[in-house]
Amino acid sequence: MSEDPAPLVARIPPGEFIMGSDDASEDERPAHRVYIDEFYLGIHAVTNEEYARFVKETGHPAPGIRDLPMMVAQDQQEAFRELATPFVWPDGQPDRGRARHPVTLVTYDDAVAYCAWLQSRTGKPFRLPTEAEWERAARGGVEHQRFPWGDEIDPTKANYLTDPALKAQRGTEDVGAYPANGFHLFEMAGNVWQWVADWYAPDYYQRAQYLNPPGPEAGQLRLVRGGSWVNHDTSFLRCAYRHRVPVDSYSYSIGFRVACSIR
Repeated sequence: MSEDPAPLVARIPPGEFIMGSDDASEDERPAHRVYIDEFYLGIHAVTNEEYARFVKETGHPAPGIRDLPMMVAQDQQEAFRELATPFVWPDGQPDRGRARHPVTLVTYDDAVAYCAWLQSRTGKPFRLPTEAEWERAARGGVEHQRFPWGDEIDPTKANYLTDPALKAQRGTEDVGAYPANGFHLFEMAGNVWQWVADWYAPDYYQRAQYLNPPGPEAGQLRLVRGGSWVNHDTSFLRCAYRHRVPVDSYSYSIGFRVACSIR
């Protein structure tokens, strides 16, 4: 058996926070109070070296370019393949220089499978965070701020695309490269989008329960949160921003982190 795969996690204390935003997209409204029980969240996104243990032990397919997802329009397919190619694992192994980069080219189902493996190896109920848990964690215990560090965008605080002309030269960076937020979590904005557990519904905030909202029971779309290295529109990096994607989505800009209700 290989080394213990248990990730480093931070305790997110129980408490109330204001979820959403009244001055942004309609699906972020209304801003509303939510109470979240104590839980634990990976201090950073799952890395290539962490995901490689899962691939090696289970035979799960390594990150690569498969059937292109619905999110990629026909006229974008060539560009998608070009940008995705550096993130493909040659011979089923990640590039050594990217060992500490967040894993990408993973679907929602891949992320769920990783959590199930992690649970089997550690005996702890690892899973994806709910959307509400994710936003509580991203805010770091501070209310009414747009980003995990404050209200102004800051290139020293997150990996995002400051110049669209440099997109082909940019990419993911090592986890922990930017300052942690108030809950000791790294890169809750930028680097990679992060899968959350919920289905997406545009009107969910109008009817969501106050205590530990689990998201809709079913849906057509899933959610990723936090923005990524490819985003020049910095509004995507806001704590409240909800990014809906088709269920088959994967990308060079989407990864995930794990959650657990016990340490």
